[in-house]
Amino acid sequence: MSFDEKFDVIVIGAGHAGCEAASAAARMGAQTALITLNLDLIGQMSCNPAIGGIAKGNLVREVDALGGIMGKVIDRTGIQFRLLNRSRGPAVRSPRAQADRALYRTEMRATLESTHNLYFRQGLVVDLIIKNGQIYGAELQDTRRIRSDAVVLATGTFLNGLIHTGKRTYAAGRAGEPAATELAGKLKELGFPIGRLKTGTPPRLDGRSIDWEKFEPQPGDEEPVPFSFSTAVIEQPQVTCFIGYTNEGVHRAIRDNISESPLYSGQIKGIGPRYCPSIEDKVVKFPDKNRHQLFLEPEGYNTFEIYLNGFSTSLPPELQQELVNKISGLEEAQIIRPGYAIEYDFIDPKELDSSLQSTRIKGLFLAGQINGTTGYEEAACQGLLAGVNAVLYVKKQASFQLSRSESYIGVLVDDLIRHGVDEPYRMFTSRAESRLSLRYDTSDIRLTFYGRQFGLITDSYWESFNARRFRLNNLVRFLKTTYFKRSDAYYSKLSSLFNSDFGDSINLAQLLKRPEVPFTMLFDFVRSVVPFCITSSDLQTAFADILYEGYLDSQSRLQSRIRQYDELKFPLNLDFRSVNGVEVVSMIHLPRKFRAS
Repeated sequence: MSFDEKFDVIVIGAGHAGCEAASAAARMGAQTALITLNLDLIGQMSCNPAIGGIAKGNLVREVDALGGIMGKVIDRTGIQFRLLNRSRGPAVRSPRAQADRALYRTEMRATLESTHNLYFRQGLVVDLIIKNGQIYGAELQDTRRIRSDAVVLATGTFLNGLIHTGKRTYAAGRAGEPAATELAGKLKELGFPIGRLKTGTPPRLDGRSIDWEKFEPQPGDEEPVPFSFSTAVIEQPQVTCFIGYTNEGVHRAIRDNISESPLYSGQIKGIGPRYCPSIEDKVVKFPDKNRHQLFLEPEGYNTFEIYLNGFSTSLPPELQQELVNKISGLEEAQIIRPGYAIEYDFIDPKELDSSLQSTRIKGLFLAGQINGTTGYEEAACQGLLAGVNAVLYVKKQASFQLSRSESYIGVLVDDLIRHGVDEPYRMFTSRAESRLSLRYDTSDIRLTFYGRQFGLITDSYWESFNARRFRLNNLVRFLKTTYFKRSDAYYSKLSSLFNSDFGDSINLAQLLKRPEVPFTMLFDFVRSVVPFCITSSDLQTAFADILYEGYLDSQSRLQSRIRQYDELKFPLNLDFRSVNGVEVVSMIHLPRKFRAS
């Protein structure tokens, strides 16, 4: 078989998973081809123009700590930044940013185009070339054949994609782009277990037709928290988002026309995301609610287009317009793009090992929504992991794996390959047993060593990381060793400031753990007495480490015991039938990766 070109790694799809995979592979020294249907839509935000959120922001921070690019791109193109859950504990706080959709796409492409060893190819992949159970390359619709020993499939919603608006359906990967039907057929032919999932998007409105006075402003943070550890400060101006609500009139109209919804007519077979339901689902499943919250989010600096977050729907366009106009403040609003639902194929992720490599085809890696996940952030972290492991595979080196105890990425991968999915998988802090140590502000401490090992961390980033690590060590030592005795001037100041008696002496670490001491007041006090240079981020991290110290020690001991069980090896000649309480299951029923070779 002849080939037109040869690369070390091929990445199919240029969504958030594909961008991270291609960037990582190329920067690790592999000659990498990024194949996409439309080069103008690299890094396209198909749904909400935002990055981050609860637990999702942690994933982006981890991608950045490993040397990924999503955090840097959103820091340069974000138009509103907010740290979520500020009123709760440090372990569940997470950054989020609204993006300029067009600017994000432009910046992502520019970032990739400036990457050495990375080459763009536009086209539709219709076949995977396989030889003796090993990937050998890919074939495009225009008959080009590209040779490679490693392929990353990051196809998003394009595999047999089917769009629904009311009773009308048509094949598409997303609005305006064709579905990948031939490639989907090839994967089925290869024996991969295929499932069907569904997601959706809300209508976009013309901001000039909205009565903004009727909505509650939601400004960004005064001091924006960046996603990338390499970003010193967010300098671009921030825009204001707005909060609104549906009403009983909207709900009544939806109930009266529920037969028009493909979700309830039986037209849609795929399972939708439980934690991002359509407005039809909200009205039907929560009949006791007389209103549902909406967020009106600008799509960018230079557009009037508004994303109506919380109003995802697949109802007919004319009905969408009627419903929107029943909302207070949107009586005259005009829909620019109607919402729609999309069904697509995914592959059971239990087919993968912990490197995201297929156990069926050697050298084939899967990342993103093809594995049953939802969200840009979940896709990006899978793309990075798959890209790194594709290069390690080509180089015949050991694969890179992350554990549940050291990263949210490890939690995600472990959940996918062990349990599979029965709905689009979304990351939450509650999924991580070690969430006290997996905070967004500790991602660099946990993971930057790996990124440096793979050549994904620049010298300047590495120097900055080591400087921060040095400051944190000094700060924690200072907090634990700086005591104030009753005879000290600072003691009376502290006692007066916090209206409390602290005994004969107390150090700053002990002071931090006292419930009557307000965190913010102590924050300001410590900054005034620390004799060396620190940042607000340093203080937040040191405070949280000390606050959770006892729990973290207990958690570490538990993890050590779990690791002992995980690493326990059984003798090859052990007869499991002789062990009381163990039920022997026929090997034929086990997933492929657990069967004997």
